[in-house]
Amino acid sequence: MSFANRASAKVFRDKLEIPVIQGGMGVGISMGKLAGSVAACGGMGVISTALIGFREEDFYQNHVEADVRALRKEIQIAKEIADGRGMIAINAMTVTTDYRECIEAAVREGIDAIISGAGLPLALPELVDGKDVLIAPIVSSAKAAALIMRSWNKKCERKPDFIVVEGSGAGGHLGFKKEELLEKSYQPLTEIVSDVVKVCGNIPVFAAGGIFDADDIKEVLKCGAYGVQMGTRFIACEECDASQGFKDKIVKAKAEDLKIIQSPVGLPGRALKSALHKQVEKEGRKAPSRCINCISTCDPKTTPYCISAALIAGFNGDEENGLFFSGENCGRIDKIVKVKDLMDELSKGFE
Repeated sequence: MSFANRASAKVFRDKLEIPVIQGGMGVGISMGKLAGSVAACGGMGVISTALIGFREEDFYQNHVEADVRALRKEIQIAKEIADGRGMIAINAMTVTTDYRECIEAAVREGIDAIISGAGLPLALPELVDGKDVLIAPIVSSAKAAALIMRSWNKKCERKPDFIVVEGSGAGGHLGFKKEELLEKSYQPLTEIVSDVVKVCGNIPVFAAGGIFDADDIKEVLKCGAYGVQMGTRFIACEECDASQGFKDKIVKAKAEDLKIIQSPVGLPGRALKSALHKQVEKEGRKAPSRCINCISTCDPKTTPYCISAALIAGFNGDEENGLFFSGENCGRIDKIVKVKDLMDELSKGFE
């Protein structure tokens, strides 16, 4: 295809051998080890910035500094593993209170791309103005894509270097109304991809949300997608940064174990059923024991539970207190594999 941006065209052609983005997954699920391993296979490995400093000693005293410090470490780890191959990116949620600081730190570390969602990343171009980095929004509709493009053009005369189109089948936070997800009245991913491609012209589009295998890849390529973004299948990889407990939970999960939840972030999401959700449904809420002000849209006085505590517990495989995000196809995963084997399998979708 002909690219809207010559710089992104060169980066993609020189570095992205397989148009597969490993989706950013927080807290701690996609860090340097996983991202670097995906990049080493010629894909785009993505580090989630969400509460990335949770293992730093001073995290609860100054989470911004802890997050920035940890992010820089993880980018360096990813680069060492990738050894110059593929692309290393970050995923930054617009609702995190250290959004700017993490983006600036990633740019200083020479990140290849920034992917941003959980809200409209309207400020992103200004944060990287004049910097040599690709930027991409995550959208769930052609309307959102068009709005972002108009805003970016007006503010900075810049277009997205690529766009991630996330459908209803994704895990984690979703860009749909909870009622649409429960009633299954949402637009199919293939239709959204086609609509976004029409709106965005020659900007590469990566389809996400429910992509599982090479056949799924071929379907979205027919709709005009340049590549795909996948998250849940990468959890079940040896190189994934998640605890073994989290990986085992994904491998053992069945389709009926999934649940649409309302996240404290203010968005609906897809996760595995857990003791935490049962407690919240029974008691109304699980009040946070402390607050570090990590999410701009969260009110600790009313939030049903602390999402940072829940995701950290999930990372550790804590069945009682954890939140375990997962995509709709987790029931099809039956074993843990190496990243290279998964990437080899997915590459057949582009043949």
